[in-house]
Amino acid sequence: MAATTTTSTKSFVQQAHATRERVMGIVFLVLAIAMYWLFANGVDSALVSTFGLNQGQVPAADRLPDWVIPSSGTVTLLAVLSAAMGGYQLARGFGRLTNVILGIVALSFIFTFLVWATRDQSINLAGMLKTAVLRSVPLTLGALSGILCERAGVVNIAIEGLMLGSAMMSTLVGSYILSQCGPADVPSLCTTYQVHLWGGLLAGLLTSGLLAFVHAVLSIRYKVDQIISGTVINIFSTGMTSFISSKFMQQIPELNNVGVFKNWPVPVLSKLPVVGGIFFDSNIFTYGTYILLVVVHVALFYTRWGLRVRAVGEHPKAADTLGINVFRTRYVNVVLGGLMAGFGGAYFTLGSVGRFEELMTAGRGFIGLAAMIFGKWTPFGAFGSSLIFGFADSLQNKLALLRTPIPSQFLLMAPYIATMIALAGLVGRAIPPAADGQPYEKQ
Repeated sequence: MAATTTTSTKSFVQQAHATRERVMGIVFLVLAIAMYWLFANGVDSALVSTFGLNQGQVPAADRLPDWVIPSSGTVTLLAVLSAAMGGYQLARGFGRLTNVILGIVALSFIFTFLVWATRDQSINLAGMLKTAVLRSVPLTLGALSGILCERAGVVNIAIEGLMLGSAMMSTLVGSYILSQCGPADVPSLCTTYQVHLWGGLLAGLLTSGLLAFVHAVLSIRYKVDQIISGTVINIFSTGMTSFISSKFMQQIPELNNVGVFKNWPVPVLSKLPVVGGIFFDSNIFTYGTYILLVVVHVALFYTRWGLRVRAVGEHPKAADTLGINVFRTRYVNVVLGGLMAGFGGAYFTLGSVGRFEELMTAGRGFIGLAAMIFGKWTPFGAFGSSLIFGFADSLQNKLALLRTPIPSQFLLMAPYIATMIALAGLVGRAIPPAADGQPYEKQ
């Protein structure tokens, strides 16, 4: 009986795998046809697309020449290559490389769209990629926050609220400190050491850490439904920040003018062609994200602490039996996740525009959660997903400048559409930690 069941299960898995292989082949072919039909059909073969490869102020001697390619020919070539990969997928299949090929075909589709949009025009490709990296910073930090919480078994949809609270408080406290430092042309701790920015950042971190602690108490001690607890914090943050902003920060401009951290080019690395200006000429939020990515990855998968966290998230009862304090582990991780979200929230003000606007996070906390799921609860997977969402975000800005026939409302929806496509389609096989969202009752 057991042997029959095992054989039946194996047959079902093989059948499901074969179906997925065929579906992927059809998807590749559909994308290839769409590329040619939408972006090459009817386009004059004499038109060219021009991509700039220099970011920022580059000396004339170091400037790279623009990348000029034939619009119709490039799109046709990529469509044919994608169709060939679709045919091979249907005939023999790429096996374990199927997802990699899917990524290549998807990138080809996006690139052909860019080529079509810039036909007989030019666009700064390096600038767009740098914007994509910057837009991915808060998404990556939001995803890391979710990973820390959910790896320990606590669902945290309050990341949006944590970011919003941190953005508001960092601006308010930083602006107040700056107002006490005297005139800007007089040397002080603010002008010399940027004390107001560091003070604002600390206030933002403490605010999000405190809100995360509230979420932890409600979820772990009182066993409130974690989705409801997170929703309550999101609503509270939205209402409180809107009230303080309209009541004080808009009435007193000195309380809403904190400034931003300056960019610090990394020696040698920032001089690398193309990638130097994109990845290594930014402020502390971008570099902090790089460092936190490595730290969280190593801590989760190569340390005893990470092993304990994952044990609590997968099987808390077994972890408790082995002497691991499940409650303490969950409290620590939720608060650490809150600090991570707070760092991402402060980016919106101290790292970007230098002032607070109501609802300025615009759902980035939720997109960070989508990036976490898309990246299968791993730091570098979430970073890759955040880059995709960040690219979709930067795309809508650039295409608006190119005067494409696509309505601006659709361009504004680009990052959110990308999020929905990712959640509805490709992450169907993502498996969360086994005890994710389940309150623990010590016996």
